[in-house]
Amino acid sequence: MRWPWTTAPNDRDELPASVSWTDTLNATDWTHYTDPRTVIPTLLLTGTSLFFIHVYKSYLRRIPSADHIKPELFRRRSLFGRVTSVGDGDNFRLFHMPGGRLAGWGWMPGRRVQGWKRERLSAKTIHVRIAGIDAPELAHFGRPSQPYSTEALHWLRRYILHRHVCAYIYKRDQYERVVATVWVRRWLIRRDVGLEMLKAGLATMYEARMGSEFGAYEEKYREAERRAKRAGVGMWREPGVLARWMGEGKGVLESPREFKTRMTMEEKSRGAKPAGTEVKVVKATAKKS
Repeated sequence: MRWPWTTAPNDRDELPASVSWTDTLNATDWTHYTDPRTVIPTLLLTGTSLFFIHVYKSYLRRIPSADHIKPELFRRRSLFGRVTSVGDGDNFRLFHMPGGRLAGWGWMPGRRVQGWKRERLSAKTIHVRIAGIDAPELAHFGRPSQPYSTEALHWLRRYILHRHVCAYIYKRDQYERVVATVWVRRWLIRRDVGLEMLKAGLATMYEARMGSEFGAYEEKYREAERRAKRAGVGMWREPGVLARWMGEGKGVLESPREFKTRMTMEEKSRGAKPAGTEVKVVKATAKKS
C-alpha cells in the first residue's frame, strides 16, 4: 500500500520534464507588456497618482505647528488659516487650513475649528510673529508693561482675531515662532497687517541687529512710520507722557527695542537672568527629551 501523496510507479512517466528558469523567461510572451494599449494607460495612471501625491504634500497637507514646517518651505510658501488667538501686539496663533473652504474647512464635518477648546488649539496651531514691526511690550517675565501695549493688543485682536489670514513665512525665530508677513481681507481688500499697525501708530519698525525680516516692504514700512510720527497718531500722540513714564522728561519716545534693551541692562545690573532665557532652556530640554 502506497502513501496518498506518493506517485505510483506507472505515473512517473506522465510527470512534465523540469524546465530551467531562463527557459521559462524565454518562453514568456512579452509583447503584451510592450503593447502601447497597455503602456500608455499605465504611465498615465502612475503620473497622475504621483502628481496628486505631490499636490497633497505641498499644498493640502495641514501643518499643525512650527516644528512641522520643512526648511525648504521658508521664503517659498504662504500659509492660509484662521487666527485662533492673539497673545501680543505683534504675534498670534494660526490654525493652518490648506485649500481653504474649497478643501472643506469651516463647513465639512471634521474640518470645523469653532467650539474647540483653547488647550486643544494651542497644540494644533502655528505661533506667528509679524515680520518687520515691533509692538509695545506687555507685562511678562517680571517686566512692567510699556505704554500703548494694551492698545496695540486690542487693535490687533479687533483686526484679525477669528479671521482668515495669509502668512508668507520667512523663518523660525529663537522662540520657535514663525516670522511672516501677514495679509487679511478687510472690505474685500487685502491688507498688510504689519503695515496697518505702523499706520495706526501702534508699532515701530523692527530695529534689532539680527533677525529682522521685511521682504520687499522695508521702504514702505519706513514711510508708514514716518507718516504716523508726523500725524501724531497712536503712540506718537503723546511722546512727553511716555518720556515722563521713563523718568526722563525729555519728550522722546522709547521704542519697544529700546525698552527691551533697557530692561535687559537693568536685569544684568541686578544679577538676574535676562527675561526669555528660561523659555529657551525649557524648549531645549524638551527637544532633548
